[in-house]
Formats: sequence, C-alpha cells, structure tokens
Amino acid sequence: MLLSVLQANASVMDVEANLRTIDDAAQRAAQAGAGLLLTPELFPVGYAPLRLHAELDPSTLPGIRERLAAIARTNGIGLVYSLPAAEETAHDDGAEPASAAGRWHITATLLDASGNEVLNYAKVHLFGPEEHKAFIGAQEPPAVVDFNGIRTSMLICYDVEFPEAVRAAATRGAELLLVPTALSAGFDNVPQVLIRARALESQLNVAYANHSGHEDVYSFLGGSVVAGPDGSLLAAAGEGAALLFAEVGTESVKAARNEVPYLRERRPDLYKRWAN
Repeated sequence: MLLSVLQANASVMDVEANLRTIDDAAQRAAQAGAGLLLTPELFPVGYAPLRLHAELDPSTLPGIRERLAAIARTNGIGLVYSLPAAEETAHDDGAEPASAAGRWHITATLLDASGNEVLNYAKVHLFGPEEHKAFIGAQEPPAVVDFNGIRTSMLICYDVEFPEAVRAAATRGAELLLVPTALSAGFDNVPQVLIRARALESQLNVAYANHSGHEDVYSFLGGSVVAGPDGSLLAAAGEGAALLFAEVGTESVKAARNEVPYLRERRPDLYKRWAN
C-alpha cells in the first residue's frame, strides 16, 4: 500500500483552514495512488492544549468528525485524524456530554476510504504540564485491525517513545503503526533515531506525522518520517510543509521477523520476575 503522511502548519481554532489543508492533502495523495493519509496530532483544531480546553465547544466535535469522514469518502482514501474526545465517548460516535467537561482524551481515528471508522485510540502517555492540565491519559492498549491487507495499529506522539507501547501493538499482530504527533523543535533524535529504533526492535512499519512551523506558543520540529521494519528510512521531511509517500506492506515485516525473531524469542515471564 502506498502511504501518505501530511506535515503542515495548523491554525489553532481555525477548523475551516485546517480542514482545507487536510482536504487538499487527501486530494493530492489520492491522485498519487495512496491508500491512506496520516495527519498530525490534533491537527483539525490545532495544537494548543490549554486553549482547546478553555475555548473548544465539545458540541462541535461530531460535526468536525463528519466533515473528516466526508473528506475520506469524497477522495476515496483512508484517513487518520486526531481530535479531543470526552472520556465517556473516546470510542463512540455520539456527542460529548456536558458531564465530561474537563475530562478529555487526545484521540486518533482511522477511517476507511468510505469514511467509516475502523479503529480508535486514546493517548496513554501525556507530555508536559499543558497536556496534563487539559487532558487525561487513557489506559486501553492499542488495538489492531486489518486495513487494506495490512495489520494496522495506532499510537499518539509521546506514546511511541515508550518501547512497551510499540511492543504492545506488535505482539497483537501490528505490521503498520500510525502515529500522529506534535513534536516541538529541539527533539530531533525522536524522528531521526528513536522512531527507526522502534520500527527495528518491534519489526513493523512506523509512520510519524508532525506539525511544522509555529502554532500558539509552540514551535514544531517537522521531521516527519516513515521507517521500515528493518529500521530503514522509507521517507523523511525537513522543517517545512510536506506530503511524504512510502510503500508499506507485509512482506518486509515477515522477512524482518524471520531473519531475527525478536518477537518469537521474547521471554515475558522472565521479564516479569526481573521487574519484581
């Protein structure tokens, strides 16, 4: 499958502008033959945790999701987007209830080319004081679904920096890991070293989509990447806006896992004793 990764600058609380950016990328990706477009963390509303918590009306979120589904359906392409969701409805299509105010997760949703939701994930590891003030960390492990013949899972941003989170997806059968992110400037080693290491040690494709430029008080690194199951670099962006493309599939995953059987030769019972 040809995978596309959007790196762009969002405008905080300007949903119309951000959806236009996603729609334009979806059109270009579909015209290039891509089966899936991955977008950055919280991109439809912009990344600004405290402003989102204070200013975003949760009743608008179902409408934003409907418009994102229409983008996927109109362009005939799978789409990963990230939005806040109230705790009670992080895995539901319903409107966010008023009782959930102040208890939001950061979530990611995978849509198929018909605009149907096929996978949802809520961020487990929150980064920095702003995220901890605005959101709560989830507890559910990453689920895995078959998407265009590839076993696919998701994490969000800081999650991927924990080997346990990536390994949880891999041991559930993931061959492709999709990671919307909002990585600030100054953390170059995350996309350049850590993402490739995660792909290598769990032997799966990892796609990592970041913001670029400045949003609210944040300056973003850019540097989006796609890494293969042998740790190879399949695609990489610089600091500015970009639309990356990479071919991902199952054969390279099988080859890597057959050559060095990390997953088969783990000893989890022993590791538990070590931890105790």
